[in-house]
Amino acid sequence: MYLTRFRVNTARADARRLLGSPHRVHGAVNASFPTPPSRDGSGPRVLWRVDRNGTSETLLYIVSPGRPDLTHLVEQAGWPASDEPGWTTFAYTDFLTALHPGDTWGFRLTANPVHNIRHEHVKEGERTKRAAHQSPRHQMDWLLKREEGAGFEVVRKPEERRLLPEGDVHELIVRDQTPLQFRRASETTRGNSDVQITKVTFDGRLRVTDPELFRRTLTHGLGKAKAYGCGLMTLAPVLGKGEA
Repeated sequence: MYLTRFRVNTARADARRLLGSPHRVHGAVNASFPTPPSRDGSGPRVLWRVDRNGTSETLLYIVSPGRPDLTHLVEQAGWPASDEPGWTTFAYTDFLTALHPGDTWGFRLTANPVHNIRHEHVKEGERTKRAAHQSPRHQMDWLLKREEGAGFEVVRKPEERRLLPEGDVHELIVRDQTPLQFRRASETTRGNSDVQITKVTFDGRLRVTDPELFRRTLTHGLGKAKAYGCGLMTLAPVLGKGEA
């Protein structure tokens, strides 16, 4: 497994056009591999995420079973005349193998928190409609309900650090919420189709509970819309362990 970081040159019109459509970024990421990994669920998949850190830096992160070649992205959305390579790829397997129960990490996750709704006129057993969670509280609940199956738990705050009487229990914030609508070329019908998703970025602290399940989360993604920049969780060291 590999973790790759690419800095996007947002001063270029082609870069801004690329970032304007998750479908275009999906295609550019897939083009980084001679043979993209299978998406049938049998193994790790290619995950990606765009982080906009203020106005100064936009980064594309990719987690993949194979090492990517981002030469085409440097030419389209980077600094092709620079002496710097344009992207950095890290070996990820050793890091994943070293994860143990009780390890505490800071994390960032961009996801597509959704739930199924059934309109009043729809009969029991008929198809429901997928809808995005809109409030930060429901978005956080969506993530917290997936902790156990994903091999981690979000760290709880000590009572003296809880600022609200309810809903302020965990080391977790919703940093960004972005509703997106874009067009993609349909693979089954002629022409294009509209895609609507809501991307939510979570920042927080977690504790590993089941390393095997957690490795799967980091390499297979969490939630829906993985092809469009959702599902990738990255980790960062924290100063100390525990709940303080």
